[in-house]
Amino acid sequence: MKISLLVMTAVIEAGAGLALMISPSTAVMFLLGSSLDSPAGLTLGRVAGAALLALGIACWLARHDAESRPAAGLIIAILLYNSAAVLLLAVAGVFSGLVGIFLWPAVILHASMAVWCIAHIRRT
Repeated sequence: MKISLLVMTAVIEAGAGLALMISPSTAVMFLLGSSLDSPAGLTLGRVAGAALLALGIACWLARHDAESRPAAGLIIAILLYNSAAVLLLAVAGVFSGLVGIFLWPAVILHASMAVWCIAHIRRT
């Protein structure tokens, strides 16, 4: 069974978004090895979770229309997000010493998703 880029993104980002909305400190602990202690940090973590959940829902709703112009814009946005996530997470791990159990797997996952986005864009 072939899984589409939009379906995979929907599942990954909706899951990450829900985790951040429900327990942002735990999610960040697994990713960066540090907790969110302040109410501002918890709120910002939940807002980021809501954004990821929204991205996941948008991808899920567009999954049957991956070749349309709006879906192409969505895929470019996903490429930007994944590229930024690779850069920001890698910088956090290398220069800030923030390393949780899922940091480097997340960097690899986001890099792979960015490559998949590029392949999809080139193909269409």
